[in-house]
Amino acid sequence: MAVGLVGLLSVLCYIENLKEHMICYISQDTGLHYDRYLREVIDFLEKDQHFRQKLHNTDMEDIKQGKLAKELDFVSHHVRTKLDELKRQEVNRLRTLIKAKQDLEGGNDIAVDHQALLKQFEYLNHMNPHTFEVDDLDRLIKSATKDLENYDKERHEEFKRYEMMKEHDRREHLKTLDEEERKKEEEHYEEMRKKHADHPKVNHPGSENQLKEVWEEADGLDPEDFDPKTFFNLHDTNGDGFFDEQELEALFTKELEKIYDPTNEEDDMVEMEEERLRMREHVMNEVDSNKDRLVSLDEFLVATKKKEFLESDSWETLEQNQAYTDEEMREFEEHLAQQEHDLNQKAADLQKQRDELERQQEQLNAQKIELQQVRGVREMFLCKVALHLEQEAQPQDHQPAPQAHQDTSQEQHGQQNQDLSQQGLPQTPQHLPPAHQEPPPILDFGKPCSPPCGGAVPREC
Repeated sequence: MAVGLVGLLSVLCYIENLKEHMICYISQDTGLHYDRYLREVIDFLEKDQHFRQKLHNTDMEDIKQGKLAKELDFVSHHVRTKLDELKRQEVNRLRTLIKAKQDLEGGNDIAVDHQALLKQFEYLNHMNPHTFEVDDLDRLIKSATKDLENYDKERHEEFKRYEMMKEHDRREHLKTLDEEERKKEEEHYEEMRKKHADHPKVNHPGSENQLKEVWEEADGLDPEDFDPKTFFNLHDTNGDGFFDEQELEALFTKELEKIYDPTNEEDDMVEMEEERLRMREHVMNEVDSNKDRLVSLDEFLVATKKKEFLESDSWETLEQNQAYTDEEMREFEEHLAQQEHDLNQKAADLQKQRDELERQQEQLNAQKIELQQVRGVREMFLCKVALHLEQEAQPQDHQPAPQAHQDTSQEQHGQQNQDLSQQGLPQTPQHLPPAHQEPPPILDFGKPCSPPCGGAVPREC
């Protein structure tokens, strides 16, 4: 049936009549990494009337064999166009993830073969990244079926790692304490364990006692009037005629409240969710006869007539069933130690690279300073040479003074000598031989010229 596909994909489809139309929506995350793509594809297929009718008339085995996927050829052009767009977006998302992973692993210079890497994503046909075809829907259904079957197993493994890490951290903390503090910590730990284990009896999930307790405390009804069919209808919250996984887990809340309280130090809410998962799996294994991840009314009524339904033994909780073995704990700690060693080695290598880069930077800075000094000396030398050449060229730029000016100068010079003679001072010669003339100024290359070349030439240069 149609609900079979929705259950197969762990997607809750709530159908109600509203002005002669059927409204279907997906309520909860499946936990798959392609959950959004899956939900959007199902949502748009539900909008096609032809596909919706086929969905309601196809049983689970036909769905698994791919018969439903062939109906894709008959959906409307608008829906097919939208599915094409969704597939292109998903392929681009996967390529982005592949590139990001490559960057993190330090392979920026390596060419990426996207086609080869896309093969690992079996829920779409990577050879045709542009259009959504029958093969894509078939792959999506089969992949979701397979992945959801393994999803609970992966959650258990994740919880096991969580518990081992918690124990590892506790042991590492004890190593940091002195003997007296360590003894107090151990005593406190044992006290919390005993306190957590001291709780009321937990009924077997799905048993008559457990359901009657819900009937009485949650529904407010007399346990003597318990009726399985009425109970089913009361807790089939979306009215689709099935208990899905979320509706089943809601039935265990009262039992879980006996064990876990978020305000208590000794109670771990992560463990509570693992306990809920264990209870739901137990009921599904006992009641879900066709393994479609849903419990129909017929399956529920059949289960209430089995002898297991009258099970009065209490449920063995997590504290009675350790999530890991001693061997698993030993391997886990060895793995952590190896990871720590690898990280330390990588940190040491990075530090060496940093030191080498700093050394190279210092060399570059020294070379830069040396180059600047050489350039300064060179510019000073060129400046001195230019000034010297300019001074040598200055006499050639002056023309002889007019004769009248020379006569006037001679008269002035004679008058100056006469004045000096009257004062008893030596006279200055009017004309000196070349050997007695004042030599030209010596160019000193040891003093810098200021301003530098290109500006006005200072007289002192």
